[in-house]
Amino acid sequence: MTDLASLLSIAPIFRGLVAMLLSGACFPLCGVMVIRLELIPMRYMLMHGVILGGAISLALGLPLVPVTAVVNLLLVLLMAAIHQEGGMGGASAATMVLSMAAASVITHVADVPAKDTLNLLWGSPFALVDSDLVLIALLGAFLALYIMIDFQTILALFFNREVASSLGIKVRLHSTLLVLVIALVVALAMKVLGAFLIDALLILPVLTATRYISGGIRKLFLASSICGFLSALLGYLMAVAIDWPPSAAIAICSSVLYLGSYGLRALAACRKGVIN
Repeated sequence: MTDLASLLSIAPIFRGLVAMLLSGACFPLCGVMVIRLELIPMRYMLMHGVILGGAISLALGLPLVPVTAVVNLLLVLLMAAIHQEGGMGGASAATMVLSMAAASVITHVADVPAKDTLNLLWGSPFALVDSDLVLIALLGAFLALYIMIDFQTILALFFNREVASSLGIKVRLHSTLLVLVIALVVALAMKVLGAFLIDALLILPVLTATRYISGGIRKLFLASSICGFLSALLGYLMAVAIDWPPSAAIAICSSVLYLGSYGLRALAACRKGVIN
């Protein structure tokens, strides 16, 4: 325990801990929207958008974060336009293929090493700087504030688009806005934390929360945030203590929490059978 406390006192490791706690608590909120709106295919499109943004950034010598954010927002707007004629899954796939093709052309023409763009998908909590912590905190605060301000609209879109439209809600406008918020959060967070860690904190905590609780959307947001926070805390401490990659350790903890829900439900069913 003393050794762990000593390690956490080292500045890069402590910054990583703060980043993981913030990310674990905030990013599952975005994951709830991704799951409920069935936008998981969009997450893969955003990953390829990061590659395209990175290729443009490296080719032109531009700042990485603003370029990747703008590229992904433009891709989402394109996807929304395509969505008028087809399903979200098809629109995501088409946009993903287009972005990957564009990235391939840019890396070839501008002679950008492919490995440099692919490295953008992998982050390390130990390599974060103070500005990265500020970015994560701002993203988390923005996400939480957006959900609180527009909660009733989000709830209506989760429930039924036709009902939402009958209530006077501009469904397409708010759906596009919601997707843009998700795209911004995921794209920027992916650059800072990496694709693997985003998956562990964006999707799995929400799936875990849906297994452990039943109730309204407010409970789902809260439970997802708690599951993400616990996964990030336990996984990061385990990684530091036994010298594992933080992304892998956090993903393992998140997976264990999810799989544990099956065991708890089986145990509850057995107890119910015994009582009956």
